Amino acid sequence: MACNRREFLRRAAAGAAAAGATLLAGRAVTAADAAPGRRPNVLLIVSDDQGWGDLSVHGNTNLATPRLDALARGGARLDRFFVCPVCSPTRAELLTGRYHVRGGVHSTSTGGERLDLDESTVAEAFKAAGYATAAFGKWHNGLQWPYHPNARGFDEYYGFCSGHWGHYFSPELEHNGELVRGKGFIIDDLTDHALAFIDANRARPFFCYLPYNTPHSPMQVPDRFFEKFDGAELGMRHRDPKKEDVPHTRAALAMCENIDWNVGRLLDCLDHLGLADDTIVIYFSDNGPNGWRWNAGMKGRKGSTDEGGVRSPCFVRWTGHIKPGALVPQIAGAIDLLPTLTDLAGIDRAGAKPLDGVSLRPLLVGEARDWPDRLIFSYWSGRTSVRSQQHRLDAAGHLYDMVADPGQDRDVAKDHPDVARRLTQAVERWKKEVLSELGKDDRPFPVGHRERPVTLLPARDGVPHGGIQRSAKPPNCSFFTHWTSTDDRMTWDIDVATAGRYEATVHYTCAAENVGATLELAFGDGRVRTKVTEAHDPPLVGKAEDRTARGESYVKDFKPLRLGTLEMKAGRGDLTLRAVEIPGRGVIDVRYVVLALLE
Repeated sequence: MACNRREFLRRAAAGAAAAGATLLAGRAVTAADAAPGRRPNVLLIVSDDQGWGDLSVHGNTNLATPRLDALARGGARLDRFFVCPVCSPTRAELLTGRYHVRGGVHSTSTGGERLDLDESTVAEAFKAAGYATAAFGKWHNGLQWPYHPNARGFDEYYGFCSGHWGHYFSPELEHNGELVRGKGFIIDDLTDHALAFIDANRARPFFCYLPYNTPHSPMQVPDRFFEKFDGAELGMRHRDPKKEDVPHTRAALAMCENIDWNVGRLLDCLDHLGLADDTIVIYFSDNGPNGWRWNAGMKGRKGSTDEGGVRSPCFVRWTGHIKPGALVPQIAGAIDLLPTLTDLAGIDRAGAKPLDGVSLRPLLVGEARDWPDRLIFSYWSGRTSVRSQQHRLDAAGHLYDMVADPGQDRDVAKDHPDVARRLTQAVERWKKEVLSELGKDDRPFPVGHRERPVTLLPARDGVPHGGIQRSAKPPNCSFFTHWTSTDDRMTWDIDVATAGRYEATVHYTCAAENVGATLELAFGDGRVRTKVTEAHDPPLVGKAEDRTARGESYVKDFKPLRLGTLEMKAGRGDLTLRAVEIPGRGVIDVRYVVLALLE
């Protein structure tokens, strides 16, 4: 039985407090705001690095995901749903309905994750139709305006725009472009914000995008979820058990159970507010598992274009419209989500670019009769694979019958030469048509748009020179360190949209013995200098919370230091930060340079 709003908020707040988080208040929307015959709400939830096999509904007895299992049984399961091998491409495809390379997404960091500005997003379509739109979580398709989610159709954004984050407990995040401090475990915190948004917009249609960032590493999860798995024997293992890192698997499964708990909170919210029947709920993952663990014997993992790297769970529930327990065997993919959602909501996309995806509405509502076979292509890092309903042609040209051989153990190209030839030709055509759109990436980082006058330039988007190094090989949540010489420098390739005066700030740490260095920031003919006069040397954090060793950078709290007012002309060039005087053994570590347009 649904409780009233006061009781729901009491329960939601209690759940947030248990996670060390708080709900944010939103504008209360009254019944007067609701239009007659309102369109369905959309709640789109995406997990990060969760494999098809990381759910008990798919037969994994190592963990329990009762709320996701119930979601799957309460609507339709897309049994052969395909995403990209890694994160940012999948997010681009769900946003646009088009293959990610068409939108310029070719990397997971240093600018290659950005979605081209001439691409239209699903959020823009829903916003134009009068929906309240919000995203809470890992964006991974561009940071600076106009790549930022607030510029791509989302009224509200809370989370981080990078490909991964370095710490999951009360981390630094951003809210509509401003740096803020998170509350508690990040997945619980993101869910709290989604709950508040849903409540605030309960009387009008909303589009809520919730891209979680787990079980992506670093492997951090609250104790109450990890206790069950700490040292536990796993009954189900990867097809090659010698490859499996069991401690990593334990942490990943604990993180998946945390996701399940938070999805349950969202579903309870819809029930308590009387919105469950009016809301399309979709759940899927952005790529295959981030480790060798049980995945129904499929070949490949994250980063692979084989079945295990690109097959994702996908559940779609819309009570009264999609039959509970429906199983959709036809192949589908992330490229289908935009046309499917706009079709289900009755939203017109007139004038938008042609799509690669198709609307799955007939399959979901049971109206499909003669659904034609189709091809879905998977591409990453020079490797292309193609999937038909029955076969997969892998990146090496091997052909597999995925019905008879779901583990891709036997190449049947010689047995079915016509099929192999047809799929090989299809791949070549696709490469000529689609990959040809992916030319050399020569996009600078934009600065100084009046719609968002403050621009963050993280170390991730910069280039180190001389002896300067990143704090870890993966750039996404790194900072610049090992700055010891006046010959060292760091640069950002930027394009200034508005000429004028910019307040320049650097977010830094500095050991006491290195105080006194003089910094210079320059762009074109403009330059400012300032001296580091205050030590700020906080410890690195994250290791104490890690369940397994990490490859990502640890993090620390950086402090803003005003560099001065920099005159900048419009146009493209290198923004350069260097030291002109170094009295100590080193200079500073750098997380961001921030430019704020003053006029």
